[in-house]
Amino acid sequence: MNTPLQSEFDAAVAASKELTQRPDNATLLKLYALYKQGSAGDNSSTKPGFADLVGRAKWDAWTALKGTDTDEAKRRYIDLIGSLE
Repeated sequence: MNTPLQSEFDAAVAASKELTQRPDNATLLKLYALYKQGSAGDNSSTKPGFADLVGRAKWDAWTALKGTDTDEAKRRYIDLIGSLE
């Protein structure tokens, strides 16, 4: 079911690919975590090994949002993309 919030979220995801400037790494991690929480809910994947620094950072960022409602994560993602445009 495509709700108005889902449509806004999808539009923000598309807009994220069209940003004129690449956000800094901290912002990219926040975007990743909000996207994953908004689209998949709480992280239930296995934590990557020590050698996978990027994977661990992404996993940690997503896991930090545990318990955040998917709709809330979508709203925060939309707001963050809006602030970057």
